[in-house]
Amino acid sequence: MEFKVFQKELELQSRGWIPTFHDITKEVIEIVEASGVKNGICSIVSHHTTCSVIIQECSHDIDSFDLEYLQHDLLDIMRKLIPDYVEEKQYRHPGPVHLQFARYVNEPGDYTSMNTDAHLRSAFFGRSECMTIKDGKLDGGEFAHIYFVDWDHVRARRRQVNITIMGTTEDVGDRKWNNGEVINTLRKYTDEEKAYSPLFDLQQKR
Repeated sequence: MEFKVFQKELELQSRGWIPTFHDITKEVIEIVEASGVKNGICSIVSHHTTCSVIIQECSHDIDSFDLEYLQHDLLDIMRKLIPDYVEEKQYRHPGPVHLQFARYVNEPGDYTSMNTDAHLRSAFFGRSECMTIKDGKLDGGEFAHIYFVDWDHVRARRRQVNITIMGTTEDVGDRKWNNGEVINTLRKYTDEEKAYSPLFDLQQKR
């Protein structure tokens, strides 16, 4: 059975001033098809510590901020949990040493380090997702879309997503576990746990 690894990079342009949600579903599907992998996994990873990769339903409706309604709902929740960085020293980070480091690596100004909210949101959601490839197709269910979220809105900038596909170019046979029997994970009570107790009648006998 041949095992194959296939890697590609997606380049994106975020707009700044508000977090950017990039729908990269089409591109990831095309990369999976180009890989030649029939059965395996697809790893989608952010190159950046202020960005996330999420899998969620497309909500179709788009508001005046160019955000799908579900995306804006998510952003509203994140702003309650992790407020936008809007004034100096709102968060401990960045400190003076970090600001000096940013100047050392040629950041254009201290303002570009005022993105603590983006770092925290990225840590909250994580920077990657892993999906299954079945019979040459990305298995996202009926409604899944893949979004690269740039939480950093201090400026417009170029972003990169790394796609790694690993798997076999051959069939893997029947995938059904125990012939597809439905697993019942609901709690099962014993006869003793369901037995009558005289305590049931206390209220009635008063």
